Amino acid sequence: MTDAAALPGQPRGTVLSGPATERAVNVLAPNPSAMTLDGTNTWIVAEPDSDLAVVIDPGPLDDAHLRQVVDTAERAGKRVALTLLTHGHPDHAEGAARFAELTRTDVRALDPALRLGDEGLAAGDVVELGGLELRVVPAPGHTADSLCFHLPADQALLTGDTILGRGTTVVAHPDGRLGDYLDTLRRIRSLTVDDGVHTVLPGHGPVLDDAQGAVEFYLAHRAGRLAQVETAVEAGYRTPSEVVAHVYADVDHSLWPAAELSVRAQLEYLREHGLI
Repeated sequence: MTDAAALPGQPRGTVLSGPATERAVNVLAPNPSAMTLDGTNTWIVAEPDSDLAVVIDPGPLDDAHLRQVVDTAERAGKRVALTLLTHGHPDHAEGAARFAELTRTDVRALDPALRLGDEGLAAGDVVELGGLELRVVPAPGHTADSLCFHLPADQALLTGDTILGRGTTVVAHPDGRLGDYLDTLRRIRSLTVDDGVHTVLPGHGPVLDDAQGAVEFYLAHRAGRLAQVETAVEAGYRTPSEVVAHVYADVDHSLWPAAELSVRAQLEYLREHGLI
């Protein structure tokens, strides 16, 4: 068995519902798949002595899960007072409108189409509730509307799909762009170096206790894949599907459609930079 401490980001192991840091509690949604790993992590975040909580990514439209999130908060003596979204993919956001009904909360997101209420989210915003502070970090790349949330009091970053607890994420071309994603990873690396972020609370997979190690692994992985795609094109593989079959030959074929999105983003990046 591989020692988790030797894996990128030092994952904690099994993904479980329950406390992850002093202020963050996970409620795992029952939607496991090759793309969602163990399922969507729905995060309840609150100050220990506050009766108000923020929920990040209610997850799929699954009434039992949404009610479990509410019940988990209430058992801890907290009322859900605000809902935030890291991005608009259905496994994170489809249940948001129903969750807003259950909790009578606004939903704040970068994409106006996902918002319920008057306020959205933008880079540099600080969400404050019951003494809790969450700093909005722009994170385009996986999708154009992706955000992360910096929780300074726990030296943690809630990353949605930008950094996963296991494996790597897809750059969902054409909405996601590789150049944006690389900039986002560098921005997160700066948070680990300059702002003390140690813990990654991902949208899927286990908590990571080495945020800097995780982001360095992601940057190296992206550089390696980009070089492989460039070499494949030089060898005569032209279409995205041809490149996927060559470069991702060792990857489960069920993931090839997602890999093709990333390859399209990589090809676009290489063309923009005059490399192919």
